[in-house]
Amino acid sequence: MVVLAKAEIPWPPTVDEGFFFDPVVGTGPWVTKFTIMLWIAIAALIVLFAVALRKPKIVPTKGQWIAESVMDFVRNGIGREIIGPKGDKFVPYLTVLFCFIAFMNVFGIIPLAQISPMTHIAFPVVLAIISYVMYIFVGIQNSGPGKFFKNHLILPAPWYLQPLLIPIEFFQNFIVRPVTLSVRLFANMFAGHLILLVFTLGGFVLINAGTAFTYGVSVFSFAMAIAMTLFEFFVAMLQAYIFVLLTGTWLQGALADEH
Repeated sequence: MVVLAKAEIPWPPTVDEGFFFDPVVGTGPWVTKFTIMLWIAIAALIVLFAVALRKPKIVPTKGQWIAESVMDFVRNGIGREIIGPKGDKFVPYLTVLFCFIAFMNVFGIIPLAQISPMTHIAFPVVLAIISYVMYIFVGIQNSGPGKFFKNHLILPAPWYLQPLLIPIEFFQNFIVRPVTLSVRLFANMFAGHLILLVFTLGGFVLINAGTAFTYGVSVFSFAMAIAMTLFEFFVAMLQAYIFVLLTGTWLQGALADEH
């Protein structure tokens, strides 16, 4: 019976078994499990803000209060606190960015989804590129191309050190920044997904071992899976905030007149 069970259940699962390609919709390259999550997140954001702010009232409804609370959180905590007086005009982008990443991250603890699209490096990379392009555009628009690149490439140091410092500054400001921004989000969500898998699947494996000791340890494994699920929700919100916070610091640096 054990041999038969092993023969009937392929292990480990392949990418065609629901990880990237959703078995209900199809296994084509254009409609994947992550694509469906992306559509759901975008639709949820549109519905949330369209319904909540369609007819704003002095005494807000619950939906309006939620939408306004998120916007106030981003505006006061990042737009004005980090970016400064010019930060209000970036609040719509930063708010949508925060909500989008948060929605996508929460998929990691939702049954049937059970994985965040941010565990696919392509999603964090695209978001980092968008923020990076905005950072460059705002900096050039604010200071002009010459002054912007001068402020971000040339340090106040002796001239004979500039050939060494300029490549370092270029690598740090224009290569490391977008890479670390995307990798940070990807790595945290991917690690959280693996931890949940370890405790959840470990519990089932221990139960199937069929001994009194493993039965007891499986209870601990499942308890840890529940605890880590709650912790993963906190991490999902935190990573969305950190991504937006770092984007705000980029924009603040782009608007600064000096290095």
